[in-house]
Amino acid sequence: QVQLVESGGGLVQAGGSLRLSCAASRYIFNIYTMGWYRQAPGKQRELVAAITSGGSTNYADSVKGRFTISRDNRKNTAYLQMNSLKPEDTAVYYCAAALDIATMARGFGSWGQGTQVTVSS
Repeated sequence: QVQLVESGGGLVQAGGSLRLSCAASRYIFNIYTMGWYRQAPGKQRELVAAITSGGSTNYADSVKGRFTISRDNRKNTAYLQMNSLKPEDTAVYYCAAALDIATMARGFGSWGQGTQVTVSS
């Protein structure tokens, strides 16, 4: 099991930026697909972005062009750069790691505790 610790959340005004980080505990981090999910109050958890071990990425339509997912395998860390933030981006953001995105989408794999992102209008 991979332990994940998120950081970088906070309060920001609309149009601002935040960078989330997800530090993983295991040295074999590089074989995992990493993902960022979010859950807003009263809504289901949704995939925001994912990056495979090979560096392929995919994004939710709502964040394309504004968010960028990346990873640094030397540091066992994944990132989510969030620009042009909107109030509707307000949610708890969770980092996830799994051997593939299908496993992650079913809620399996490893999950962090979440970090709050609040975007004020």
